[in-house]
Amino acid sequence: MTTLLIARAAEETSGGWNHWVVGGIAFGILLFLLFALIAFGNGREHS
Repeated sequence: MTTLLIARAAEETSGGWNHWVVGGIAFGILLFLLFALIAFGNGREHS
């Protein structure tokens, strides 16, 4: 069973998305969440 999984993983080393695209999407999501946090905290009074 594990031999088949290792062989399958070795075959698919050149597939999938570019790592720059995945990193850019993750960075965009985190940047959006950061701006959402700042916008939410901007209207609140300090305690």
